[in-house]
Amino acid sequence: MTQLKNKILKIHPKDNIIVALIDLKAGEIITHEGKEISLITDVNKKHKFANKNLDKGQDIYLYGVIVGKATKQIKKGEAINTQNISHHTQEYYLPKSIKKIYKPNLSNNHYSSKTFDGYHREDGKVGTENNWLVIPLVFCQNRNIDELKKALLGGLGYETKRKRAFDLERLISHFKSGATKSELLDQNVLSSEKNNSKKPLFSNVDGIYFITHEGGCGGSKYDSASLCNLIAGYINNPNVAGATILSLGCQHAQISLLEKSLKRIAPDFKKTIFLMEQQKSNSEEEFLAECIKKTFIGLIEANKIERRPASISKLTLGLECGGSDGFSGISANPVLGFVSDLVVEHGGSAILSEFPELNGVEQELINRCTNLEKAKKFKTLMQNYNRKATVLGAGFDSNPSPGNIKDGLITDAIKSAGAAKKGGTSPVVDVLDYTEQITIPGLNLLCTPGNDVESTTALAGSGANIILFTTGLGTPTGNPAVPVLKVSSNTSLYNNMADIIDFNTGTIIEGISNIKDCGEKLLNFVLEVASGRVKVCARKLGQNDFIPWKRGMSL
Repeated sequence: MTQLKNKILKIHPKDNIIVALIDLKAGEIITHEGKEISLITDVNKKHKFANKNLDKGQDIYLYGVIVGKATKQIKKGEAINTQNISHHTQEYYLPKSIKKIYKPNLSNNHYSSKTFDGYHREDGKVGTENNWLVIPLVFCQNRNIDELKKALLGGLGYETKRKRAFDLERLISHFKSGATKSELLDQNVLSSEKNNSKKPLFSNVDGIYFITHEGGCGGSKYDSASLCNLIAGYINNPNVAGATILSLGCQHAQISLLEKSLKRIAPDFKKTIFLMEQQKSNSEEEFLAECIKKTFIGLIEANKIERRPASISKLTLGLECGGSDGFSGISANPVLGFVSDLVVEHGGSAILSEFPELNGVEQELINRCTNLEKAKKFKTLMQNYNRKATVLGAGFDSNPSPGNIKDGLITDAIKSAGAAKKGGTSPVVDVLDYTEQITIPGLNLLCTPGNDVESTTALAGSGANIILFTTGLGTPTGNPAVPVLKVSSNTSLYNNMADIIDFNTGTIIEGISNIKDCGEKLLNFVLEVASGRVKVCARKLGQNDFIPWKRGMSL
């Protein structure tokens, strides 16, 4: 086990609570800034304790911002928890004018000449993958999507298989032989699997992804229109060569609505797209056969494009976190912030989402907006979102999950202050509402829920061509259009869940490396993934999740 150089960390000079980097015991003497602090309670690693006596009602500071309020007196050396602090943030306002925001200068000019091998589209964008999507406009097409998946994936060589198979026959055999429950539990059902998968027929098509969802009809017309906007964004994503769209014919999410969405976001749209309506077919078999033939023709066209070098300016990073812990805001998220700043400095883009997890840092982001119009839009979106969520009984203060709280994120403001670090320090050039497309290079804010999959779904729909996803607890998810690169905040997670984690920043907690070194290594890794030379774990495991946001019904 790695020996940490330090037991504790005070993140910002204004902070009145300190982070425990290891488990600390009551009675232990901690020396900080030349003064001794005697711990009067146990403090688990990732959690915090007061470095001075705090009165009831006093503001709690972490990362230099208000993250809570003391609900009772907290003594010096006492751990903070859900019983002694509550969610509280500073009020934010719209200034009369915006001061000029200076872009960070990271002095990494050697990245100016670095490239990745991507797929160049006619609209000037570059994909990190060349994918074909098969998408339903309504949930009652999900079964047809599954049938197409069974027919096409294996036959064309795109089926994802685990390295190990599950041997159910072993259990059945022992059960029939009269084995007890404990004997059955002792059996090893993992067995080696021979790799007999085919080589993909179309070498320049990275994947065929079959999306299902529960929308398109039966809910509000607003949600169906939003779904069409989202699907249009996926089709327009630079990682997508084309798509086969399945419609029943009578649902809210009509083909005409999708076409309208596509025309609005991509007036000169030139990708291949097949719009298939089942109610115009003579039978289900005929409908599926036609879908298969047209998809095959589309794949032939998609296969004609090859990877070519592209500059870092063609990267659009989606910045995401899920299963966060008390180390996320110290290691993984700041590393993403560094990478984001570096990509933006070289003409690329980054998208910071999850608006419930920006609660408490609104003023900082408002002050970083390049003009008042963008700042006002951000303020309005935040207030409207929180107001609607509060009416439904789930305001921003309800955001931390039980796992977040258990691992040191006691209030939403604590979680948000760390989550916002993913956005680095670059100016905010644009603020996007859900499903709006990124059009301005630089750091963009995108209104999404804090829910991991809903947010990653939205990032791909707004134009991200690679998603960087930080986690402290481990989140097994991916995306059908965009590779999702998982970054762990701690080494234990990286070691324990190596099959889902791609990159480790836990060495920062251990004092072995720093944010700059980790950031540069991560960007180099990103370029390998973007070039198709490295496959992320989510792709290997076939994790291709897609959950549209039913707005106002999810936080």
